Amino acid sequence: MKNIANLLFEAKMLKEIPRSGFHFLGSGKESIAEHTFSTTFIAYVLAQLQPEVDALKLISMCLVHDLAEARTGDLNSVHKVYVTADEAKALEDTTRGLSFGSAITELIQEFNQNSSEEARLAHDADQIALILELKYLSDIGYTPPDTWLPHVLDRIQTKIAKDVTRAIMETHRDDWWLNNVIDSG
Repeated sequence: MKNIANLLFEAKMLKEIPRSGFHFLGSGKESIAEHTFSTTFIAYVLAQLQPEVDALKLISMCLVHDLAEARTGDLNSVHKVYVTADEAKALEDTTRGLSFGSAITELIQEFNQNSSEEARLAHDADQIALILELKYLSDIGYTPPDTWLPHVLDRIQTKIAKDVTRAIMETHRDDWWLNNVIDSG
């Protein structure tokens, strides 16, 4: 049980580690855990829209896809030009002594290899989480996301994720709120 407790404390650390890309964007902030929640929730939605995929696998993959960052930190695309994190070693150290450690490792390897429909949807969920953040900032008048969005939008792989992304780009961040205010008035 000590290994389980250590894993839980390690995963909790993701709440404390900021995603580093927002520093380059100049606005916004998000912890790795906040990003993981968004990505996992998006994966749940994608699984509902594409029921032939293994929903548990997809959601689990998203839940653990950035687990190694508790040890390596969040390296954005600029950092990765200069620094290489040993994610495999971090993951090996994280999962050592866990009876289900190989399950975590296999999910992350499949995600990294982008080798299944679930992995492609997990990657799309990861990118849609960023698109939501960028669209939110854009909707409140911040302009740097306008430069970033085309590049992130190009990373979407699956048809269903492209459809969801199109809807996001056509929807203002607070339409859901305003509809409730207007409807309840």
